[in-house]
Amino acid sequence: MPHLKALKLASVVPVRSAADPVQRAREKMIAVLAEQKQMAEAKIAGQTFTPTHVVRKKNAEGVRVEVETAKRVRQGWFTDGNGKVFFALRYAGKTIEFAKDKNAVEIGELSALPKVIDMLVEAIRAGELDAQLTAAAVERGKMLRKSA
Repeated sequence: MPHLKALKLASVVPVRSAADPVQRAREKMIAVLAEQKQMAEAKIAGQTFTPTHVVRKKNAEGVRVEVETAKRVRQGWFTDGNGKVFFALRYAGKTIEFAKDKNAVEIGELSALPKVIDMLVEAIRAGELDAQLTAAAVERGKMLRKSA
């Protein structure tokens, strides 16, 4: 008991902070872009990129265990017929338009992609894509809540 007397005890209930949906969308996009940058850097270096995540599965005895498995990641860049590289950003299952009728960034060479991704991260942090991210999330929410 002398150890507990040395501590300052209180009666408190934890309060769940209301997460700002715009900030949450920004953080999700920044995480996706970081993963895309790692994938691009691995591709430039000629290495394979295999991200992993932890999933819960039942083992042979029927007990739930956490297992690390390979994560499927969609490549955000593509090459057109002339060999130019473009990068498209997707959020909530929809390609984001950067400006009116502009849904991709022209990169040119794959080696320039990490710098472009860094610029996109800065644009997201500055809030330049908040309207597009919010619109995509609202549209996704409507699609998921369709009444039959």
